[in-house]
Amino acid sequence: MTVPLDEETARSWLALAVEEARAGRDEGGIPIGAVLVGRDGAVLGRGHNRRVQDGDPSVHGETAAFRDAGRQRSYRGTTMVTTLSPCWYCSGLVRQFGISRLVVGEARTFSGGHDWLAEHGVEVVVLDDPGCAGMMAEFVAAHPDLWFEDIGEDDGAEVGA
Repeated sequence: MTVPLDEETARSWLALAVEEARAGRDEGGIPIGAVLVGRDGAVLGRGHNRRVQDGDPSVHGETAAFRDAGRQRSYRGTTMVTTLSPCWYCSGLVRQFGISRLVVGEARTFSGGHDWLAEHGVEVVVLDDPGCAGMMAEFVAAHPDLWFEDIGEDDGAEVGA
């Protein structure tokens, strides 16, 4: 049985994801953090986007938290908490492994696959946290090139330019 979710609990989990996002930002990376929470409410894994730091385009906040959690017999009843709506890649991870719930800090900056996940039975809670939105807006304004690279969009720049 999954622990019931109230706003206080969701925000306490989001605070951990925000810590991860800040760590990524402070390392020169993209400020997106995540935690994977077990059915009992215990944090299984945490991580942040490390695409820049590791030179690895697959290390998003959600994948880093998922990897940090290690192998689980089942992911049913777990909750992925992320500071930003997950991209299609990370949404696929949630769906592929049957993660039951998704808590999103904000979806203003980027509205990834959370609606699709909700349509496929994942409980989705969007907190619309102003701190998460502010951190991303600040990052996008300062580093548009990294932002467009991270979300897989062409900002008009030539590849390798």
